[in-house]
Amino acid sequence: MGVRTVGDLIRYYPRTFDIYEDPVPISEAEEGKTVTIAGSVFGRIQVSGSRSLQVTTLYLKDLTGTIKVIWFRMPFLRSTLGKGGMLILRGRVVRRRDGLLMEHPEIFYPASRYEDKRSTMQPVYALTGGLTNNAVIRAVRQALEHADDSMDILPEHLAAQHGFLPYQEAVCAMHFPEEKGAFIRARERFVYEEFLVFLLSLRQMKESEGRAENHFILKDRPELERFLKALPYDLTGAQKKVWQEIRGDMQGKHTMSRLVQGDVGSGKTIIAFLGLLLAGLNGYQGALMAPTEVLAKQHYENTVRLLEEYRLPLKAELLTGSMTAKQKREAYERIASGESSVIIGTHALIQEKAVYHDLALVVTDEQHRFGVKQREALAGKGFLPHILVMSATPIPRTLAIILYGDLDISVIDEMPKDRLPIKNCVVDTGYREKAYRFMKKQVEQGRQCYVICPMVEESENLEAENVQDYSRMLSEEMGSGITVGCLHGKMKQQEKDAVMEAFGRNEIQILVSTTVIEVGIDVPNATVILIENAERFGLAQLHQLRGRVGRGRHQSYCIFLSASKSDETKERLDILNRSNDGFFIAGEDLRLRGPGDLFGIRQSGILDFQVADVFQDAALLKKAGEDAGRLLASDPGLQAPEHRKLRRHIEQKINETMLETTL
Repeated sequence: MGVRTVGDLIRYYPRTFDIYEDPVPISEAEEGKTVTIAGSVFGRIQVSGSRSLQVTTLYLKDLTGTIKVIWFRMPFLRSTLGKGGMLILRGRVVRRRDGLLMEHPEIFYPASRYEDKRSTMQPVYALTGGLTNNAVIRAVRQALEHADDSMDILPEHLAAQHGFLPYQEAVCAMHFPEEKGAFIRARERFVYEEFLVFLLSLRQMKESEGRAENHFILKDRPELERFLKALPYDLTGAQKKVWQEIRGDMQGKHTMSRLVQGDVGSGKTIIAFLGLLLAGLNGYQGALMAPTEVLAKQHYENTVRLLEEYRLPLKAELLTGSMTAKQKREAYERIASGESSVIIGTHALIQEKAVYHDLALVVTDEQHRFGVKQREALAGKGFLPHILVMSATPIPRTLAIILYGDLDISVIDEMPKDRLPIKNCVVDTGYREKAYRFMKKQVEQGRQCYVICPMVEESENLEAENVQDYSRMLSEEMGSGITVGCLHGKMKQQEKDAVMEAFGRNEIQILVSTTVIEVGIDVPNATVILIENAERFGLAQLHQLRGRVGRGRHQSYCIFLSASKSDETKERLDILNRSNDGFFIAGEDLRLRGPGDLFGIRQSGILDFQVADVFQDAALLKKAGEDAGRLLASDPGLQAPEHRKLRRHIEQKINETMLETTL
C-alpha cells in the first residue's frame, strides 16, 4: 500500500471513522444510514443460498418493531446467536423488495460489549487482501509511540500564524480523535501542509524549468486546414479559440505548458488530435498518454480511423504494458526510426526503452504532471517537448490558477451543437422498480446502461461483494436476455479492461460498477446511468459519472437515486437536476461544502491528495497558495534553518515523482 517506513505509517490516515452512537429504536432506523439497534432474536435463524454465497438471516425485535438482518458467508452465526439474550447490531440499513433490512452488521454479543465503543470514533483504513483493519490499528498505535515534534515539517511561524494544533497532538487526533472537533482541527493542519508542499514543489519545479526555448519549427500545413474543412461538424467557438492558443504556443518562442480544461463531452480530444497532427505533419512526433490501457486502445483505434478516413500521411503506434515483448520491440523500432509519428499509450510511453526520433508534443491527462526532469527523460537527446495537459474536472478558475500554477490555462466552456443535453431526475428509492423497467425498455431498443454503487465504507471487504450481489440481483430482475456485468476496484487491471471492452462491444448490456468507471472508455451506445445512494458522492464527482452517457446521437438519461430525506441533500442534488454545466456545478459544490464534513465527499480524478479536497478545503488551498508565494519571495531556495525540514521533504517528494515516472 506504499507504506515502507514508520513515517509512512504515521501518514497513512484513516479513510473514514465508525462513530458508535447510542442505539436507536428499530422503528426509527432510516434507510441509507448506519445505525445501532438493540433487541432480541425473533423466531429461527435461517441459512440459505449457494455454497459460495451463504446468507444468514434473522429478525431482530424491540418494543417498537422488527427488522430483517442478513450476513454473507457467516453460517456459524446460527449456533452463536441462537442462544437468546439481548443483542446489539451496528450496520447499514438498505431497502430491498421486501422492505428495509440491515446488511452485514457488526455484532455485539453479549450487549455489554458495546459499552467500550459507545461514543468513540474508530478509524477505518483502506486495506488490501490479507490485511485487516485491526492489524493496521495495532501498527499505527505502535508507530505513534515514536511520533514527536521533531517529525514536524511545518515551519513554526506558519503553524502559529494559523493557530494549528501542535504536531504530536494533531497526528494522534488524525488517527484516534477523542471527538469530532479534535479530528477537524487536526485535519485542517495536514490539509494545509499537503497543499503547501504540493504548491512549493510545483513552483520549485517551474523555477528550475524556467521557460525553455522552442526548438521545433512548426509551420501551418495545408493538410490541417483540409482536415478541418472536411470534418462533418464545425468546431465550436470555444474549441477554435483554444486551438489558436495551442497553435500559437507551439509556434512561439518557448515550449508550451498548457492545461485545457473542458467539461465531459466538450470536444477536448479533437483539439489534442490537431496538436498531434501539427507535430506529425511537420516531420516530428507527438505522443498521447492515457490513464488506462483500454482508453489508450480506444484513442489509438479512433486515431487510425481518422488518419485513414481523411488520408493523412501519418502512421499511428500503440504502446501499452500488456503487449508482448516482440510487439513492444517492433513498436520501439518504429518509434526510434521516426516511421511512427503519433504514439498513443499508457505509462509505457515514458519507460526507458521507448526512445523517440524527434518528440515535439506530449498530450497527457491531469494525473500525469511532468516536471523538467520527466521532459528531459522523454526528449532523450532531443529538445524539451511541448506539454498539453487535458482535464475533464471543471475546477473553478480561481482554484485552477493555484493548483495548476505551472501551466497556462485554456477553457472549453461550450458544448458541441449536436449534443443532446442529458435528461436528469432525482428520485427516492421507491422509484427503483420503475427505473429498472425504463432500463429494460432502453436495452430492448438496443441501448446500454450503467448502474453506479458507492463504495461500502462500513465493511472491510464488502466493496466487491456489494457490486457483485447487486449485479446478481439485477440479473435476476432483468431476465435471461440481458447480460449484466460487474466492475469494481478490487479486480486486476486486465479483468477491468476485459469487462470494459465487452461493454464497448455491447456483449454486456448493463454494467454495475463502483466509481472506477470514471476513467472509462467512450461508449456512445450507453444512454442511461442510474446512481445509487447519490447523496454519498460530491457534486463534481456525480457530474463526472453522469458524463459516461450522452456521448452518442441518442437521448441520454441520468437517474440519481437517494435515500436521504435531508433538505441539504435535496438542495445539492437539485443543482444537478437543473444543470449540465460542469463549471457551474463545481462552483455550487464549492459554495455548499462546509468544514463539518469529516472528509469531504471524496472527489476523484483531481490530483491525488491524501487528505485534502480542493472543493471542501478551498479556503485552506488559497491560504497555502498565498503562503507559498511569500515563502519563496523571502527565501527562494528555502535555505533558512526554520525551512530546512520543509525543503528536504519537498526534495523527497519531487524525487519520488521523478522515480514514479521513470519506474
